[in-house]
Amino acid sequence: MRQAGTGPQALTVRGRTLRVAVRTGEPGRTPLLICNGLGAGLDVLQPLVDALDPRREVIRFDLPGIGGSPRPVLPYHLVTLPSLLAGLLDRLGHTSADVLGISWGGGLAQQFALARPGRVRRLVLVATGTGSVMVPGRPRAVRHLLTRRRHRDPGYARRVAGEIYGGSARSSPARAADLLRAAAPPARRGYLYQLLAGAGWSSLPLLPLLRHPTLLMAGDDDPLIPLVNTRVMHWLIPGSQLHVYRGGHLDLIAEPHRLAPVVERFLDRRPER
Repeated sequence: MRQAGTGPQALTVRGRTLRVAVRTGEPGRTPLLICNGLGAGLDVLQPLVDALDPRREVIRFDLPGIGGSPRPVLPYHLVTLPSLLAGLLDRLGHTSADVLGISWGGGLAQQFALARPGRVRRLVLVATGTGSVMVPGRPRAVRHLLTRRRHRDPGYARRVAGEIYGGSARSSPARAADLLRAAAPPARRGYLYQLLAGAGWSSLPLLPLLRHPTLLMAGDDDPLIPLVNTRVMHWLIPGSQLHVYRGGHLDLIAEPHRLAPVVERFLDRRPER
């Protein structure tokens, strides 16, 4: 049954309780499902949602143990999560959606499109890679992801924001820290399970099977996901579009006025005959 409310609500999906937020849109338009990054709750995405066309329905959710979703009892993996996303769309009354994945969420978006191709209309992959087989980020940046500290300690987040995220976080580290604090810090178990969910996963050999219209967006100053990874994905995904922007890992959220229009143009583009 479709949910009419726009505020966050608790939904039970395939045996798991998730905190879900739906911004209602114009009837008949394909909704946009957003998959967020590591340790980030759905509230972090608010600047992006505000910058998108208000006629577009936008669906956000917190993974188990992240944001406002209860801590998971059992671990999960990227390979098993497409069933959860399909169940969420079912609960909301949608047969398909456009899917946007940011960073870790880009891996989830890829896996969903590969495992449930009929549930995805268009795919937007932002500041993301192909998992365990990819060109790694800078070690000094990646090591900060092993802990939740940047979500819990504002001073620490300001000190390391530029080093982790690059782009606008270098000149405005306080802005990056504020974005991370927009949602509740992830639970220890939830963060650990999300880290482990990508263990051994790679989309690299399967990317030629993606037949959805796909937009790849990447910054030219991303310490976590070097730009070369997105160029490889562009080469492997048939007919994909590549948009390289000046900025870093968080800029779709930190500067949505610049980048949300790119997403909108892609989602509204008429299909080629």
